[in-house]
Amino acid sequence: MTRGTQPMGLRMDAVRMAEQPAIREVIPRDPRFSARWHSHDYPGIYAKWNYHPEYEIHLIRETAGQYIVGNGIGNFSPGQVVLVGPNLPHNWLSNLPSDDVVVGRDVAFQFLDSWITQCREQLPELGELDPLFTRSARGIEFTGATAARAAGEIEAIGTTSGPNRLTHIFGLFDVLNSAPAAESRTLSDEGIPPLDDPLTADVMNRAIDYIFSNLRNDVSLSCAASIVGMSESAFSRYFRRASNQTFTDMVRRLRIAHACKQLRLTTKLISSIAQESGYSNLSNFNRNFLKEIGVSPSVYRASNI
Repeated sequence: MTRGTQPMGLRMDAVRMAEQPAIREVIPRDPRFSARWHSHDYPGIYAKWNYHPEYEIHLIRETAGQYIVGNGIGNFSPGQVVLVGPNLPHNWLSNLPSDDVVVGRDVAFQFLDSWITQCREQLPELGELDPLFTRSARGIEFTGATAARAAGEIEAIGTTSGPNRLTHIFGLFDVLNSAPAAESRTLSDEGIPPLDDPLTADVMNRAIDYIFSNLRNDVSLSCAASIVGMSESAFSRYFRRASNQTFTDMVRRLRIAHACKQLRLTTKLISSIAQESGYSNLSNFNRNFLKEIGVSPSVYRASNI
């Protein structure tokens, strides 16, 4: 994939890597508020493969691309709302030409479990939220009317203060907790390990950038290991520990996620989409698509028209 002519993912340079060496994101505290609301740009220092002990409710305002939440991979578009549980690694990678910057791409609302626990001690009604927060350990995506209502509450939190702000916070929790089954789904398997290794963020960000920049070309473990300056065996261990999946699994999932988007949004031949997704052999593409999605590419396209 040629930068500037095809969509690309993460574009963090060496300076940003040096400034943000650890995968654990430190969430700053604001004494005016009990929980943090902030908007950030893409690319930016917050747009990286990271985890933190806070819950995060994440809203995409602009752009489309691929998300990685734990070991769940898929496509996102404006209006996506995701609840990420504590210490679950996550990242959103927008498909942008080289050098483009999107101001205010994301909104994140972040809060600690201890805050919720303390609130629940005084407000036992909040105990109804326990199943929601337990389920968030795997990441939850909200869609449809639930996502639209949640987005409105998320935006309102950032423009209000005092009791009015709390009204929108608890309103947001109620919207997510009341979501119909058809408008929420978990994204990741359980058991994603948090890491404090200072090399891990650098390894993951460079590796993911390499994958995204070469989706239609050959992507190899040896090349990725060389890019991050590690042996193949060390890189393989790092990658699996950080994402709970192998390098090969992530490549396959990102390629199939790209193919799903093309099947939904274009009328290109399936054979052409296979080529664009890095599969020179159509049978191999169909086999991998079926393994990942559970249906053939043609059935998937027909069900998403």
